[in-house]
Amino acid sequence: MIGEDDVRYVAKLARLRLEQDEIARMTSELGKILSHIDKMGELDTTGVPPTAHVLDVANVTRADKPSESLPRAEALRNAPAVSDDCFRVPKMG
Repeated sequence: MIGEDDVRYVAKLARLRLEQDEIARMTSELGKILSHIDKMGELDTTGVPPTAHVLDVANVTRADKPSESLPRAEALRNAPAVSDDCFRVPKMG
């Protein structure tokens, strides 16, 4: 099953800082989740088609139709910094 070292490792990957009591709680909670997943794996799903959603869902977004863009000057009007007609952002380091 999952141990505290596993929780620390996953927390490090997720860049989470967990206190010792949180590590203990997460170990228990993740253990329960994995146990539940194991139990679901025992179900006979023969003949059950794969689904992405339990209900029939239609795409509710608008059609993607070309339209005029916002003029560059208007897009840049409230920008805190502009350089060569582009947004100026801090360098990533």
